[in-house]
Formats: sequence, C-alpha cells, structure tokens
Amino acid sequence: MKIAIIGCRGQLGTDCSNILGNAHDLTCCDIPQIDIGDQESVDALVKEIRPDVIINCAAYTAVDACEKETKLCQRINAEGPKHLAQAATRHNCRLIHISTDYVFDGKRLPPEGYTEKDHTNPLSEYGRTKLAGEEAVLDYAKNHVILRTAWLYSAYGNNFLKTMLRLALQDPKRPIKVVNDQYGSLTWSHTLALQIEKLLDDKIHGIVHATSEGHSTWFEGACYFLDAMNVPHNLQPCSTAEYPTPAVRPANSILHNSRLNHAGLSTFGGWQKEIETFVKMYGEKLLNEQLKS
Repeated sequence: MKIAIIGCRGQLGTDCSNILGNAHDLTCCDIPQIDIGDQESVDALVKEIRPDVIINCAAYTAVDACEKETKLCQRINAEGPKHLAQAATRHNCRLIHISTDYVFDGKRLPPEGYTEKDHTNPLSEYGRTKLAGEEAVLDYAKNHVILRTAWLYSAYGNNFLKTMLRLALQDPKRPIKVVNDQYGSLTWSHTLALQIEKLLDDKIHGIVHATSEGHSTWFEGACYFLDAMNVPHNLQPCSTAEYPTPAVRPANSILHNSRLNHAGLSTFGGWQKEIETFVKMYGEKLLNEQLKS
C-alpha cells in the first residue's frame, strides 16, 4: 500500500514511519517538503505520490502559544485538514486524520468520560481549530477516519513524561508540582500507530476515539512513570489554579474507545501496562539521552 505520512518528524509521525515502513511504500513528509496550509503544496504532493492512504499527524500543538498565534493555528489545524481532505477526495485515497480531546470542555465529572457521540465544546484556540479541522474532514473527505487521542508520549521528541524525567534527574529532592485535578489517559504513540495500521483499509468511518484504557491525573501518571523508571523524585500534587496557563485545559480528558471496542478493533491496553512496556523498551535510551544533555 502507498502511504503518505504528513508530519513525519513528530512523535506519532515517527512511530508511524517505523511501524509501517516494513510492509508499505511510504512517503514521509514534513515542512519544508509540504505546507498543509497551502492548497497548491498539498495538491502537488498528493498528485505526485498518488497514495492509497494519507495519514495526517501534522498539527500546531503548542497549546498556550495558540492563544496568540491564532492565524498560524487556524492555518495548520483547520485549513490544513481541509486541503488534505479535498485532495484525498480528488485523488480517491483514504484520509486518517489525528484530532484531540481538547474538542471537549471537560466539565463532565470523572470517572465518566466522553464517547464519539458526545457534544463538543472546546475551551481553547487549539481546541477550536482542531474541531474546525474535524469538521472540514467530515465535509470534504469521502473516505476518512478521524482519530481523537490524548496525552501522547513516546521515545521521540518532547513530551510530558520526558519532561518529568529530566526534572527528576536534575535534582531528585527538588519539589516538583504536578497538576492533580485534570484527568485523562496517557497514550503511547507507538500503540496509536499500531491502531492506525489496523485501520488502513478498514471500513470504519467518521470519528473514532483512540486512547489507552483507564485514566489518571497528570500527577498520578508522572509518579507511575518515574517509579517504573526507578528514578527518585519529589513530585507534589497541585491544583490547576496553582498552575495557571494562557490556554484553558479540559479538567476531564477521558475518552472512551466506544467504536473501536464495539468493532473489536482496539489495539489499546491499560495505560499502566503500556507505560511498563514503554519503559522496558526505551527506559535505558531515555536515561542515556538525559545524561548526555
């Protein structure tokens, strides 16, 4: 199968490239090879490659910066998916588009979470533009699936777990405040990439939730990860109010994989088990990276 991975240098793009490369004909693209905010750039690439599937991992994910960089955020997160959706329909290929938990307001009380049927109500510019991107894919791509995921981590690039590791290694006795009243599911991008592989030619269509099973707070997840890494730490729980940010984040980001589970297609396990496997595979690499930095 011919596959174009857009945003190939990010966490998920890297895992998709690694997992799909052995069995498929990949074209891995990122800036400057493609600018999804430019219709001509998208059309030229898709026309040249003629892929069977486009996987869009590209997004402007600097959530706080999105509050000021509104035009850039709109261009990448909303207009980009529209251009890809139009090109996918024009050239008769499937579009797999990655979206986010931030399309919800998070006001539902945990442990209740959100299904694909629930009403959206984003609180931030990032969430609003990602929702606009979803709507564009729904409107313009005939053959598509939109995967909403959350709290991604991987062995590549920057993410929450790697930040916690870096801070703990710098000074294990230093108190580090971590938010303990926001709930979600830490999700390994490797498992999400495996899920994408399973959906390449499946007939499932529309919006699909795709996160690890179960949930934690940021504080609970960070403690579990550092304990699995056998790294001493002094993490301390705090409230969202104690850690203000420019963008409002949903207090409840728990997504239920209702459609995947109903169809028997889910690749996800519990978030704790996935962190344990992640540590077994990449723990030494993560430690070596921090020691060299």
